Amino acid sequence: MSPVPALSPADAEKLANLKSAVSSLTQISDNEKSGFLNLVTRYLSGEAQHVEWSKIQTPTDDVVVPYDKLAPLSEDPAETKKLLDKLVVLKLNGGLGTTMGCTGPKSVIEVRNGLTFLDLIVKQIEDLNTKYGCTVPLLLMNSFNTHDDTAKIVEKYSNSNIEIHTFNQSQYPRMVIEDFAPLPCKGNAGKDGWNPPGHGDVFPSLMNSGKLDALLSKGKEYVFVANSDNLGAVVDLKILNHLIQNKNEYCMEVTPKTLADVKGGTLISYDGKVQLLEIAQVPDQHVNEFKSIEKFKIFNTNNLWVNLNAVKRLVEADALKMEIIPNPKEVDGIKVLQLETAAGAAIRFFDRAIGANVPRSRFLPVKASSDLLLVQSDLYTLTDDGYVIRNPARANPSNPSIELGPEFKKVASFLSRFKSIPSIIELDSLKVTGDVYFGAGITLKGNVTINAKSGVKLEIPDGAVIKNKDVNRPEDI
Repeated sequence: MSPVPALSPADAEKLANLKSAVSSLTQISDNEKSGFLNLVTRYLSGEAQHVEWSKIQTPTDDVVVPYDKLAPLSEDPAETKKLLDKLVVLKLNGGLGTTMGCTGPKSVIEVRNGLTFLDLIVKQIEDLNTKYGCTVPLLLMNSFNTHDDTAKIVEKYSNSNIEIHTFNQSQYPRMVIEDFAPLPCKGNAGKDGWNPPGHGDVFPSLMNSGKLDALLSKGKEYVFVANSDNLGAVVDLKILNHLIQNKNEYCMEVTPKTLADVKGGTLISYDGKVQLLEIAQVPDQHVNEFKSIEKFKIFNTNNLWVNLNAVKRLVEADALKMEIIPNPKEVDGIKVLQLETAAGAAIRFFDRAIGANVPRSRFLPVKASSDLLLVQSDLYTLTDDGYVIRNPARANPSNPSIELGPEFKKVASFLSRFKSIPSIIELDSLKVTGDVYFGAGITLKGNVTINAKSGVKLEIPDGAVIKNKDVNRPEDI
């Protein structure tokens, strides 16, 4: 890495003013203050990572290991217990359900059969602990937005055979773009004055919270980090076993891109190391090439496996200098900037880091009500131990593409528009616009478009079977 360039006099003054303003903020710890100021210093010094396009190489199978080439697993349950006793599961739980019209943490949205994301996660780990007599703990990294609610919610699991630990990621002040002053110093005392700095913060926060040392003292070696809304991110013994055998300090699960994933970050070999390439780092003239499925065939699922001793070593050395993602926002008409980092970008700092090219089933995120439709339909089933499994009756390996209009955006409105979720095993695509309501026992097949004209309520009757049709009025069914 090249040395950090000196700041311009104007930027040096901005930083000096920011430092003195931040020192007076009583809401955050000294660790948070220094972490924030380090991030801003790096941002101002413009140490952006410019990727030289000609140096990018496609990673070999040694670096991004195909799933079926991972080291073979022992059948012995005692060996499995040994593996699991080294593992910690960490779910990123800082996000709110606001985009889906829900208050509180996103992880408490009901996914299926009245069970929330968190219920399913707890069931899965309980099942492992019972089956193998091990003690895999669950860690939830909250943000200041989700902390209080989550503390109340986890009480309901107090009788389970699983230790649940919560900790908070950092809280950084948003900066007013005009003069780089912290927004909380401008009289905005509420939550809007602050931001969590992205999930790249998981590593220092794990350390600063004291959780990292506590886990290491119990003999834990690896953490499996995943988004709490990815239903496919379940513990995979094959990956864990491979990392322990090959002393890989970091593994990112990647999966083949489809047209829906063209913006996702990808793994490349660069200067002899594996690293994450995000669309934001790509020079304009190469963006189309980045999006092509031919050259960059895989994308990051954000399921990450990381060695805890390595995290400690790198955080203590302040070596995790991930690419900074500037995220401009507007709060009460004031233009502000928040700086974030991503956990996947840390891959290049770890020794013997690899990708694992996993089946698509390990990436089943629920980001919108259209995803809820998929996972609540007959395309998936829910097992007793909390796993969401795809129905083998569907021949097509990819899921149908589903577009629902704004009337379906909020979970409550979505649920009120379906008497029951239609059968979609043979569906290829569905597009719904306008004021549409679905009866019970409906089957959708092929390519279906349903469009209610403005001001008209369109009800799809119980038991209707719609195949390869454009429906604009009841007679079209």
